[in-house]
Amino acid sequence: MSPRHLVRRAGDADYPVPRGLEEHSERFGRWLVVDEAAGAVHTGFGIGRMEPGGSIAPHVHSYEESLYVLEGEVVLSTVEAAGRLVPGDYALIPIGMAHTLRNESSSPARWAAMSSPQPRPAYGGDTQFVPRFGEHEAVPVDVRDPRNRLFGHIAPENMDPARQTRDHLAVSASMRTALLVYVGISVKMMVDSDLGAHHSTMFMVEYQEAGGTGAHDHPLEETYLILEGAVDAEFDGTPYRLESGDVAWAGVGCVHRFANPGPGRVRWLETQAPAPPPRNSYRFARDWDYLGTIVSEAETTTEA
Repeated sequence: MSPRHLVRRAGDADYPVPRGLEEHSERFGRWLVVDEAAGAVHTGFGIGRMEPGGSIAPHVHSYEESLYVLEGEVVLSTVEAAGRLVPGDYALIPIGMAHTLRNESSSPARWAAMSSPQPRPAYGGDTQFVPRFGEHEAVPVDVRDPRNRLFGHIAPENMDPARQTRDHLAVSASMRTALLVYVGISVKMMVDSDLGAHHSTMFMVEYQEAGGTGAHDHPLEETYLILEGAVDAEFDGTPYRLESGDVAWAGVGCVHRFANPGPGRVRWLETQAPAPPPRNSYRFARDWDYLGTIVSEAETTTEA
């Protein structure tokens, strides 16, 4: 396998107690998928699982963290607010912001977590535990409340171009950023600079049947968690069929492409780190191959 990409299957999922959290957490485990051991430089990505009654003590990170809830219910408390997060909810935890996590429900909770800059094992995972702080009452995420600056919600219907009506948008997620629609592809931003992120992004991607994109690479790292359907992916020439629960990572310079083989749509959660530059965040192989062709033809004509 190329050191510039990684594919982990849903069946590989394992949730040990993270090193350093043994004395600071209860009934919590993490499937650490992307880290420096995987060859990543900017990305820390994993799936957390917390059993009923579980918790993580107050702590801060020297990295930015974004969460997206996959199942169950988890309470995220910060010094600013407390959100009762359910599937589809997401949150940004800025660098240095004290926070706790707990599961007050009767069912397990799971969430995807993106961390950037990458947590470093040699520095204790860049996490410090701090004294308890006064917690706010935990409330459901309300995307219409402008005070909710660190929380949001996204649902499958938010990815459907046909449902971007005025009435629907009045209560939809991510009113900050419109749905971007390409040929058979929909993209909806979740965590980005508009929400207050500086080091990474998190967004939702959906391909309609027969949707796809050409071979390209980036000056950044991307991680993909498949949520629904299946997609044919290729990383540096190696093909994969990715299905629900699978995770893939593409490093800087890894040439990759996607195609939805159908039937039905495919939807995934995607992250990028570092945050994309204002221009040239995509490098399409087609364009540079075309340049090589016309330059070669021009040289041949000149020689003739």
